[in-house]
Amino acid sequence: MKSFLLEIGTEEIPARFLKGGQEALRTAFMNFFTQEALTYQNISLFATPRRLAVLADGLIEKQADRVKELTGPPKSISYDKEGNLTKAAAGFAKSAGIDVSELKIVETERGEYLQASVHVPGRNTKDILSGALPGIITSIQFPKSMRWSDKSLRFVRPIRWILAILDNEVIKFEIEGIKSGNLTYAHRFFAPQQLKVETPSSYVSLLRRNKVIAGIDARREMIEAEIRKAEKAGGCYVHRDEELLDTVTSLVEFPNVITGEFDKKYLSLPKELPVTVMRTHQKYFSIEDKDGNLLPKFIIVSNAASGSEDIVRKGNERVLRARLEDARFYYEDDLKRPLWELKDELRHVTFQEELGSIFDKLERVSFICSFIGEKLNFADDEKLLRAVMLSKADLVTGVVSEFPELQGYMGRIYAEASGESPDTASAVYEHYLPRFAEDMLPSTDLGSIISIADKIDSIASFFYLDMIPTGSEDPFALRRQAAGILRILQEKEYPLTLEMLVEKALTGLEEYSPSVKTLSEKIMKFFGQRLEGILLAQGFSYDTVNAVLAVKGLTMGGIKERIEILTSLRKEDGFDGLLTAAKRVYNILGDKGHDAVKPEIFKHDSEKELFEAAENVRSAIGRKSFQSLYKLQAPVNSFFDSVLVMDNDEAVRANRLNLLFNVRRLFDSLADFSKIVQ
Repeated sequence: MKSFLLEIGTEEIPARFLKGGQEALRTAFMNFFTQEALTYQNISLFATPRRLAVLADGLIEKQADRVKELTGPPKSISYDKEGNLTKAAAGFAKSAGIDVSELKIVETERGEYLQASVHVPGRNTKDILSGALPGIITSIQFPKSMRWSDKSLRFVRPIRWILAILDNEVIKFEIEGIKSGNLTYAHRFFAPQQLKVETPSSYVSLLRRNKVIAGIDARREMIEAEIRKAEKAGGCYVHRDEELLDTVTSLVEFPNVITGEFDKKYLSLPKELPVTVMRTHQKYFSIEDKDGNLLPKFIIVSNAASGSEDIVRKGNERVLRARLEDARFYYEDDLKRPLWELKDELRHVTFQEELGSIFDKLERVSFICSFIGEKLNFADDEKLLRAVMLSKADLVTGVVSEFPELQGYMGRIYAEASGESPDTASAVYEHYLPRFAEDMLPSTDLGSIISIADKIDSIASFFYLDMIPTGSEDPFALRRQAAGILRILQEKEYPLTLEMLVEKALTGLEEYSPSVKTLSEKIMKFFGQRLEGILLAQGFSYDTVNAVLAVKGLTMGGIKERIEILTSLRKEDGFDGLLTAAKRVYNILGDKGHDAVKPEIFKHDSEKELFEAAENVRSAIGRKSFQSLYKLQAPVNSFFDSVLVMDNDEAVRANRLNLLFNVRRLFDSLADFSKIVQ
């Protein structure tokens, strides 16, 4: 058994690409080992800002011999009329390196073909790696890559060295003039010399002795352990931020956790402002007391070795002081004007080139909000519309221009400072909620109405512009916004349908194009896909979900109710019989509308029985009671068994189809039974 190590040394890889690069390397080698039948016992991945590495233990020294089945020409052209092999068959045997007598005929999906069994001797693993590694390295994909100097190679950052060894032997190859070897480089500042790696097993410990922690998880654990020590020593709590922890882990090769301080006067700023300055601009962790109050301290994760803490601390404190002073200037300057006075400046802030400014968007949102408010019997329309016009005003403030992630939060602060009512100020912040899958919802109807209206306008706007999410691409977060609308409607139990909201949103766009209503079907399908995923995740069967979602005009509460009712009905012993009867109705009908049924031209008792049964069921069906549908089963079957629906008499035929349309409407009041799998 052999141990294999590959290290790709680079200039600093951006933190956001490091984990993805490591996983791409893992996938590439696992696929390669499988494809080449190279078995191994364990594979480990390492990544720092200056390297990506893979280490495989227990790798076989040589491939096993294999038999490879080669498919040749069809039998029809491999033999002539006398049954002799043709030149095509002989040529295939020659190319396979076997005698024609060893050819055989096999049955395939396309018919009978010649086949040759070829013995393939196993190759040495070292030779296989030498030939394959250049292609594996150059095939690794990153979200962004670059070329450098006069090289044609594209990679996430310029490659500076390549280490490739099998046990203690160098695997020789070359990429763009860079030759593989057994040398690596440790920490750029504290151990910049070349290091010789004798064997793969010594790699991790060698780097560690030279101030490089090769594994992402190992560095993260070190940082977390040091943060816990700082918390214990200071009697405080470091704000948990998993995303920031991932970032700083990917920024350093040897983490050194240092505590710094800043002037207490900056604690008078709204809490999230200094926290955001520290997190976004400086990649620092903020520190709180046991009650959640911000303390004038912060945590730095430095790439410096021990012994230089004072220098690092003072340098970072100096930089943070300047950043906080800028934030204080912007904040105090913003407070000089009431938030309401800023709304008109939104006329000069573009929402989208073809759809005008943010102010134009807010006018559309106000139109949708008025409609929703009326449906919900919201008492104060003036307050609602004022909150809408304030909701984006903080976009033109100095703080939000510098820290866009604080939009909404600073809007609430400025609204409170401007004397707006508490619920209006809260709505300015909450209309952005929910921001992600598990985020909280708006706490008030005011915030919920604006959130729904703002999100549905954005979805309709970008669908109008044909900027529709495709695959994994969703630059305007329309999927997230659709999911947010669905969550609010479901959890607040508002009597609103998606059709209503889409219609109103598209109405607001009619001044840009009179044909926008044709987008309604696309948008409803988009919502349907999001809603289907939510319901499937809750454990409902796919055909039950699809059957209910096919019913138009339901609220979120109505959809959930019908899914639960249909799920319960399907567990009953008699449901299969009801479903069979329902499908007989669906199968004979098209999508055309229908006229009123004329009982006076019935020609058979079964028509009258079905008509009367349908009338009785119609009066018995309630919002939560659909048991009466069972009363249709016998008359439906009797009808189909007794009459020819497609009668030669046109009037009789049309009347019978109209009768069946009436029956289908009753089934449709619960779900589209044609979509239920029997």
